[in-house]
Amino acid sequence: MFGVWLFVTVTSLALHPDPSGHGTHTQLGLPPCPSVLLFDRPCPGCGLTTSFAAFVHGQFAFAFHAHPLGPLLYLGITVWAWLAIYGWIKMRRLDGSGPAFNRVIAGFAITFFAFGFIRMALDKGYGGAPEQRFASALTANAKSAH
Repeated sequence: MFGVWLFVTVTSLALHPDPSGHGTHTQLGLPPCPSVLLFDRPCPGCGLTTSFAAFVHGQFAFAFHAHPLGPLLYLGITVWAWLAIYGWIKMRRLDGSGPAFNRVIAGFAITFFAFGFIRMALDKGYGGAPEQRFASALTANAKSAH
């Protein structure tokens, strides 16, 4: 778990939060979200990378704007990672199989997807600069291929 947290943190530090509030992951060479490209609406995870990057750069208000659950998820991963390291040092295994832990994870998952589907239903016209850059790159590649 510590490795996951370290990867997310280092990657987030290397990225610059996209001012549109989503699309930061395209800096990694990934395409824009298919939900935004096809439906002009955000998927439940749209804005998470931007939120993480803004959070680690100290832009807390923007992190919550990009995805309100992003900072909470990042903090949860952080706590879990450091507890795992503490357990490793003390030679104790972090047990994530108890009913209380499962309820917390299930509650977060339900909240995450409920929020995402409500946002998807209500937030039309979500596409912006990241999608325009992608479309421009596709057009430029098509022209250079001819």
